[in-house]
Amino acid sequence: MLRVLLVEDDEQLGENLMTFLESEHYETVHALGQTDALAAFSRGKYDCVLLDLSLRDGDGFAVCSAIRAQSQVPVIFLTASADEACTVAGFELGADDYISKPFRPRELIARMKNAIRRTGVQSQLLQCGDVVLDQSRGTVSRAGEEIFLSALEYRLLLVLFTNKETLMTREQLIDEMWAASSEFVSGNTLNVYIKRLREKIEDDPQEPRILKTVRGVGYKAVEP
Repeated sequence: MLRVLLVEDDEQLGENLMTFLESEHYETVHALGQTDALAAFSRGKYDCVLLDLSLRDGDGFAVCSAIRAQSQVPVIFLTASADEACTVAGFELGADDYISKPFRPRELIARMKNAIRRTGVQSQLLQCGDVVLDQSRGTVSRAGEEIFLSALEYRLLLVLFTNKETLMTREQLIDEMWAASSEFVSGNTLNVYIKRLREKIEDDPQEPRILKTVRGVGYKAVEP
């Protein structure tokens, strides 16, 4: 099921859109303002963002800019404004489409599908918190800033992010690293690489929020 972040400060319209989107089999998270939207985006992975221009505690431009700093997820502006300058500003910030209110729900679905198909982010980007792994480019970024990883660090993070929220045993991870390096990988080597990754992607490597240890078994990547 595809996942949508709906940012709409009109509660009734937001509830109606949520009901419609879920009837079309889109899991939908509704945020009322800029603060809620950015918090929701940091907690989960989305296939599309529907973004109202006027918000209670900010505006859609700021939300779009913050999202673009860390992800290429499709962003579609929903707005009552027909101002050409607003439309141009939205596209310059990286929006994928712009739909004026009132709009037809079926048209919205069609344009969402087009945006998702064009970007292909659901198969290329893997994300936990503010850490994004872009498989198409082979890069990892944190809060929009690229992180430089060795080949084995990247491989280990890719396996953990691909299996997000799933426990990976130490044996499974060692096998993956061994296959990638064609050299013997010991349990101590795995420990060293987990430590290095935490130093690069965690706020506090001593209290990791993304790469969790399951004592005596292995590790898993989770949403912080």
